[in-house]
Amino acid sequence: MAGIPKNMRSGLSPAQMLAIGGMLFSMFFGAGNLILPPLLGLQSGTSYAPAMAGFLVAGIGLPVLAIIALALCGGLRELAARVHPVFAAIFVALVYLTVGPFLAIPRSATTSFEMVRPLLPESMPFSAEVAAVIFSIVFFGIAFVLALHPGMLRDIMGKFSAPLLIVLIILLVGSAIFAPVGGAQGPMEPYDSNALAEGFLNGYQTTDLLAAMCFGIVVAVNVRESGADTPSKTVAAISAAGLIAGFLMGAIYVALGVVGVTMTSTLPDAANGATILATTAEMHFGPAGSVLIAAIFLIATLNVSTGLVTCCAEYFHEVCPKIPFPGWAAIFASFSCLVSLIGLDSILKLSIPFLDALYPPAIMLVLLGIFHTRADKVKLVWPCAVLTTAAISVSVAARDLFAPTMWLPTDLLPFADMGFAWVIPAILGIVVGIVLSHKQANKKLSQS
Repeated sequence: MAGIPKNMRSGLSPAQMLAIGGMLFSMFFGAGNLILPPLLGLQSGTSYAPAMAGFLVAGIGLPVLAIIALALCGGLRELAARVHPVFAAIFVALVYLTVGPFLAIPRSATTSFEMVRPLLPESMPFSAEVAAVIFSIVFFGIAFVLALHPGMLRDIMGKFSAPLLIVLIILLVGSAIFAPVGGAQGPMEPYDSNALAEGFLNGYQTTDLLAAMCFGIVVAVNVRESGADTPSKTVAAISAAGLIAGFLMGAIYVALGVVGVTMTSTLPDAANGATILATTAEMHFGPAGSVLIAAIFLIATLNVSTGLVTCCAEYFHEVCPKIPFPGWAAIFASFSCLVSLIGLDSILKLSIPFLDALYPPAIMLVLLGIFHTRADKVKLVWPCAVLTTAAISVSVAARDLFAPTMWLPTDLLPFADMGFAWVIPAILGIVVGIVLSHKQANKKLSQS
């Protein structure tokens, strides 16, 4: 660390940084992160490179920038409050609920059970539905216990489950790459027109940008407990942890995508990445493949669920301290357990409009947060850019949910056909915010 400026040194040892980076990786890497890259690889085929490039920008670049932006700005509420206090209260609550009990937490348990189901004995004394209930109760019981011990979170995830997860994925990916069962074919829909843009939009489904906004609390607590005792050290440590987690995720995303490419001719009609991975494991390892894939999904999803229960409980305890942290953790674990029972397809269907509405304003917040020293000098940039972006994204998401065939004026905007109708309005919002801020400053000067 000799070449790092003193004011940017974390004060943590390399082993501590690797443990925290591994913890953050484990908190990010859940069900969606496992099943999305293989499907992207299978569907993009010969257009895999641009499709994966877009996916990496949305699935890794934006979350890592979010971790850094939060470290620079002091947290999600402090970042969103630059727009307006009311916006901050609504936006932050929606982010936590969307990546928490409304989507990511129950999705993790449901996906994990689907991978464990083939291992259950046929002569069970109860039905598969009852088995799903029992599995969810045990799953969220473990997540709840781990959420109550942040130190265990760092030690178990960073030092044990993250390395184990990586080893298991290497076994699966290595077998597919070095003994491929097929080769790449031409791209399928929707990657046959603009693979780069479609890959970027597909990255929304990881929910990692929104998750990164939630994980800041837990990462900061662990960083401080590890010895980062000043704001500058905390920022440096959190940024380094984000880069470590981003590198690990990127390597695995690319490898899992290649697995999908090799299965193009074998499973051309696969509807999800879980099927691709399960088939790959079975083809290369036989019955043991089912155990391997179940272990991968179980470790990954339990890591994410634990991290999200912790983050949601931390935030809502700060908002409503009358309910203690264990109480909030119990509420979120119990509610997520109930939601998980409605099934994976229903959860995914309900999640799409939330992600389409929240992602664009979240992207704007992160970008402005990275350059907050400049943006804070023209304060009207924050509401003008973010609220304009939110208005566009919410209107389009509402249309897609309730009246998908209805025409909107936003359809005339550049890039609207690619899913980026908000981009030009966001840029205009920045320009308008700068102009209004300068006019406001000049008016104050003239009055003084």
